[in-house]
Amino acid sequence: METNTFDTNTFDTNTFGTNTFGTNTFSNSNPVAQDRAIDKRLVIVVRADPVICGHSVEARNLAETALERGFDEVRIVTWPIEQLQKSGLPLKPLGSVLPYSAGIVVERPEPVGDYKVIDGRHLAGITGRLIELFTDGVPTVCLSLYLSPHTLAVTDAVRAARGTGLPVNVTTIAEAVGSDVTNVVRTAVDAGRFGAAAHILSSYLSQDHCVAVSEYTRELILSEAALVDAQHGTRYAAQCRDRVSISYPAIDADSYLDLDESVLVDVLAARGLVPGSYILFLSRLTAAKGVDDLMAGYALSASSRNKILIIAGRGPQEQNLRDLAAQSPVADRIRFLNDVGDAEKPYLMAACAAFVLPSKPRPEFVETFGIALAEKMLAGGGPVITTLTGGIGEAVGDHAIIVPVEDPQAIASAIDHALLETSDAERTDWAARARAYAMQFDRRVVFDRMFSLTTHTVGAATAAASIAAPPRE
Repeated sequence: METNTFDTNTFDTNTFGTNTFGTNTFSNSNPVAQDRAIDKRLVIVVRADPVICGHSVEARNLAETALERGFDEVRIVTWPIEQLQKSGLPLKPLGSVLPYSAGIVVERPEPVGDYKVIDGRHLAGITGRLIELFTDGVPTVCLSLYLSPHTLAVTDAVRAARGTGLPVNVTTIAEAVGSDVTNVVRTAVDAGRFGAAAHILSSYLSQDHCVAVSEYTRELILSEAALVDAQHGTRYAAQCRDRVSISYPAIDADSYLDLDESVLVDVLAARGLVPGSYILFLSRLTAAKGVDDLMAGYALSASSRNKILIIAGRGPQEQNLRDLAAQSPVADRIRFLNDVGDAEKPYLMAACAAFVLPSKPRPEFVETFGIALAEKMLAGGGPVITTLTGGIGEAVGDHAIIVPVEDPQAIASAIDHALLETSDAERTDWAARARAYAMQFDRRVVFDRMFSLTTHTVGAATAAASIAAPPRE
């Protein structure tokens, strides 16, 4: 296999002109040996690290599992770092991103076209690279996380690859996440933009296998597809009902189990913390995560007298939340951490007195699973306090303290109940049951279920033909 510009994403201080990352080298891939035959490949199309998103972590976990399960090579096809930095997406510190195993290659294709291509240059780069991978003779499974734009790119690439007349041996899996529906399909339906909704739904159903990250997400897809059908005489809903199955996000349980106690103490000490001394929020800092409600509830709680509140994460609401915290009567006991890396996260979760994520529905985002909650349950430690927004109930089962959305007083009561009214033995038992429940989301369990689908491949062309609307009277 020839070495080319896609085989590595080692970024030095010259890679992006004036953008420098200090002395750290951001190396996320180890290219496969050039003389090694590739008989089975997995391609994952996703917004990968350093994007702060549960599905970038899921892509990593599925990639690592693919190597364990016999794939010779995994290619993660994603976006250039420079473009991610311009996008406004919350990003991890580059130096905190863990390396991938040998055999996993991260590709960040360069854009195609110049200023005359007003938009879509980077998507064209991704699509073009997928066509190359689909026509090089290697049997490939291609998984796209997020329908827009990744499944759209895969759909276009499969069509173009087959149009070349070259042999194509690719099986496609599309995983829909909540924002695909709330941020794209629903917006298109509400605006009366049939074409945009049809583009997403038709592309989704043209894949060999269609999965959703939760039952809640699946129901969202069905309800929005039904609205399109009612308005335009299509039959998307019936197709989705028959073809969309559930595949929960894949979590690397190993990273959260059997943590070294001495390492835990050292990790906390570096932050000036000790086990059980803090209440933790760790997720993206967006309006839908309910951090404002958490800070208000924390201020009302008796526990705020002897537990500090740690807000860990990055996102578009960070400065607003910092300003809000500064106005709190307990401002001196609220700390923000915006540089928590993947290796540190399990220890912070395991040692917190309680983990609070009071997510709430917003027009732009609804929590369709709650990956951070399941990760916390695997890590052990204090109880989870959350809401039943979206698909969170599927992530936590009966193993969390549930509060209403936008209810700081309920959050305060839940914190005090967990910390002041529950015995150590009760908390230990609660943590053990929560961990046992969350083990169903381990990456190996999820991978094996998802890839068992590929033994019954329908074929993208057949699937695409089957979704045509019935003849109108």
